[in-house]
Amino acid sequence: MLKILTIAGSDSSGGAGIQADLKTIAAHGMYGMSVITALTAQNTTGVFAVQESTPEFTAAQLDAVLTDIFPDAVKIGMVSSAENIRVIADRLRHHKVRNIVLDPVMMSTSGAKLISDGAIDTLMRELVPLARVITPNIFESEEICGFAVNSEGDMQNAAEAIGGKFPCAVLVKGGHGNREAADLLYDNGKCVWLRAGRISNSNTHGTGCTLSSAIACRLAEGKPLEESVRLAKEYLTGAIAAMLDLGLGAGPLDHGYRSRTFD
Repeated sequence: MLKILTIAGSDSSGGAGIQADLKTIAAHGMYGMSVITALTAQNTTGVFAVQESTPEFTAAQLDAVLTDIFPDAVKIGMVSSAENIRVIADRLRHHKVRNIVLDPVMMSTSGAKLISDGAIDTLMRELVPLARVITPNIFESEEICGFAVNSEGDMQNAAEAIGGKFPCAVLVKGGHGNREAADLLYDNGKCVWLRAGRISNSNTHGTGCTLSSAIACRLAEGKPLEESVRLAKEYLTGAIAAMLDLGLGAGPLDHGYRSRTFD
């Protein structure tokens, strides 16, 4: 059985973070493990409190997992402090982990900031160079590349700027367009657009977490990056289209909509 490690924050409402990652991994028929970087008190309407793991405890979790059940791929999500970022990078390098998918989470769906100002530079310096692919949304792409992203041309410029600076592929997520969900994959100088029809569903809590975890699952199978992203996007589209409706705000996806049957 393939094994996937998620390094991220916990979502007490189960829609994003560690919980969304583990549901996605299970839906792909794989074994999920977790390193929790923070506890959050949140639901579909917002994030109300965050309690970070100490760097020492984060390191202990990583060493416990990586010395016993070594993962075939790793997804990294919310890491809010520079200290935890440095610890994670150090442990991943030490254990020679591969197939790393980094979702540079900076803000929740409800608009809560999830990373400290000083941690963004550390994230770029320590974790991005270890990744096979990073998956920023429009806001995160703007933070990384330093200019506004308002069009598909801007998305391509951002992807090329980020991909030219760091030794990894970049998936700029443009899922907030009016007519279609258009994402741009930049890898080794090549740009590929991945498009899907827009689904009229406001319940999109945890979409970024779900997509990055699904990419990690496909990379663990040994699939090429472009195919991994396409398959992950198909899974995400189906989870949104299942129209699960829970909570008073932006609700979660239906991660088990395929009843765990995959090609």
